[in-house]
Amino acid sequence: MIHRGGLKCDLNYLVQGNTLGSYDEPNPDADYEEIPVWNLVIDHPEATILWDTGNHEDALNGHWPEGLKQAFYPHDVQEHTLEGDLADAGYSLDDIDAVFQTHLHLDHAGGLHHFGGTDVPVYVHEKELKFAYYSEKTDKGSAAYILEDFDHDLNWQIVHQDRESHFEDVEFIRFPGHTPGLMGTIIHLDNHGTLVFAGDEIYQSVNYEDEVPLGAGLLWGNQEWFDSLQTLKDLERSHDAEVVYGHDPDQFEEIRSGWS
Repeated sequence: MIHRGGLKCDLNYLVQGNTLGSYDEPNPDADYEEIPVWNLVIDHPEATILWDTGNHEDALNGHWPEGLKQAFYPHDVQEHTLEGDLADAGYSLDDIDAVFQTHLHLDHAGGLHHFGGTDVPVYVHEKELKFAYYSEKTDKGSAAYILEDFDHDLNWQIVHQDRESHFEDVEFIRFPGHTPGLMGTIIHLDNHGTLVFAGDEIYQSVNYEDEVPLGAGLLWGNQEWFDSLQTLKDLERSHDAEVVYGHDPDQFEEIRSGWS
């Protein structure tokens, strides 16, 4: 686990209807909290894989538009560069043999520029790459993409199917809902069983356990999200797996030391 800092935001973005007004309390206080941003390094016999690339280090210095800064304030981003956080975990950028992008939103793809002009393969789903460019080149789609995060000379390795394996015991699986091309990862470990990394299909435990959808502003497809949730639960049952959420502070504290 590579801790990449935190975002401060209204939990209504993460949990649909988290704060609702009532007759007696028409303007309740919002739950404004910090959520973790993290990446993974997967030490695989075939490659050292970086799972997502986090925030751009210049998010507060003009790289993020003001509206996105206000919505998802990356207060400690300058203390959490990709290069520095990797070094803290004992790795360098040169150690990375492959990059896996769950999706291309601003808090997940901000470090891709480090791999521009290299031959490091970057895995992303076809539907995600198309939707990211569609969102940035038109006034439709999602506002959570930043073109300069992913519009680089990258060695894109496009995932076309809903499930693909490119490394032994590691499977990329599409979980549409948050975005059309969001992918998670199933990893079968020798000593810890199976892990299912849900990515931003599931932000926090309430999304998974109580089946409360993501906030509407970050939900591309409600039915697609619900179907992906059922796929996750099927995977948990069939593999007796541990499901890892995208931005859950409590779970992150439990797993931040990783699995070895």
